[in-house]
Amino acid sequence: MDGVFIRKTRDLKSSVLLEGFPEYVAHESRAVELRLFDLGIVPGLLQTMDYAQAIAAGAVRRGSIAPAQADERVAYLARRQANLRREPPPSVHAVLDESCIRRPVGGPAVMAAQLDQLVEFARMPNTVLQVAPYAIGEERSFDLPVNILTLPDRSLMSYAESAQQGHLERDSGAVLPMLTAYYQLQALVLSQAESVALISRLREELP
Repeated sequence: MDGVFIRKTRDLKSSVLLEGFPEYVAHESRAVELRLFDLGIVPGLLQTMDYAQAIAAGAVRRGSIAPAQADERVAYLARRQANLRREPPPSVHAVLDESCIRRPVGGPAVMAAQLDQLVEFARMPNTVLQVAPYAIGEERSFDLPVNILTLPDRSLMSYAESAQQGHLERDSGAVLPMLTAYYQLQALVLSQAESVALISRLREELP
């Protein structure tokens, strides 16, 4: 499976995927547990295709990528999402900063469908979804998106990125403090039931 993802991304230009991300995805495709934290936008693995296309279209309008690269980016995301439906499926824990569910993307219809999908995601037997509310303020553990993988041999790997650079950490010892910070974050944020209730309220407010 690793080789499949590497071959799929070999021809993608650097402006489509940050350095280190294709290698991360190869490991993601075989992880038994994923822990995700994101802010600003819904994590890619939880996005609807319309939401993903709206994000990519925004990058095209800003001149960050070309239309063909936007199509490649969305197709690549679809392959990642499909791989998570393997059997047995991985366990996925996702903590979303409140900005992810409040920031309008693609218009009311796209956002409504995205919020609906988040609720459906939370109902799956192998997932946990929590929202980090604005109220926790400076207690939030991370200021950048972070992904933490547990691989079949129980080793750990993490991936974090800024707007310009991605960093893949393969040393489990170095990842352990990040995992501890993630557990601390989960203890502070809304429960899954509270998170789904908040998402549902925001969904009801959309036209």
